[in-house]
Amino acid sequence: MSRPFILGLTGSIGMGKSTVAAMFRDCGVPVFDADAEVRRMQGPDGALLDVIERAFPGTTGPEGVDRAALGAQVFGDAAALARLEGLVHPAVRAERESFLAKHGHAALVVFDIPLLFEKGGYSDIDAVAVVSAPAAVQRTRVLARPNMTEQRFAEILGLQMPDAEKRERADFIIDTGTTLEETRAAVEKLVTSLSN
Repeated sequence: MSRPFILGLTGSIGMGKSTVAAMFRDCGVPVFDADAEVRRMQGPDGALLDVIERAFPGTTGPEGVDRAALGAQVFGDAAALARLEGLVHPAVRAERESFLAKHGHAALVVFDIPLLFEKGGYSDIDAVAVVSAPAAVQRTRVLARPNMTEQRFAEILGLQMPDAEKRERADFIIDTGTTLEETRAAVEKLVTSLSN
C-alpha cells in the first residue's frame, strides 16, 4: 500500500517555521504540528494530565498543565526533562500515526517537528526541510517575543542544534530571511516537486 511522501519540517527558534507550516497548509498539504498536539494533550481535560501530575505533582490544574510550574521542575534538570519526554513523545508518536492514517490518500504530508534532529524522531520521514534565516534576523524576531530575555534565548539556543548543522543535514532549505512572497514561492515550488 502506498503512503504519502513525508516531509519533516524543522528549524530553530525564530526562524519562521510556523509561518512556513501555514504556507504548506495554504497549498492544501496536511500538516501535523507536534507542538500543537502537545499543547492539546496538556490542555484542559488533556490525555497527558494524569501521567504528568503523577510524575510532577502540582503542575496541573483545571486549565491543564501549568507550563511555568512544570518548566520550573524540568528546566535545567536533564533527568527530569528526560522523564517528561518519556511521557510526551510516545503519545505524540501515536497521534502522528493516527494523522498519517487519516491522510493516507494525500500525495504529500508535512510533519512539523521543532526538535526533529535533536530528538531523533525522523526514521519514518522521507526528506527534511529546514526553515532558516540569518542569525541577526532570528535574534530580532526572538527578542521581540513577550517575556523573552537574552539569557532565555541563549538557553534555548543551547538546547537546539546549531542552524548551520541543520542546514547541512537538510534535504531542502526554506529561506525566511527574504520577503514573504519569496518564501511562499519556494514553498509552492517544493510542494509541486514533491507531490508529483
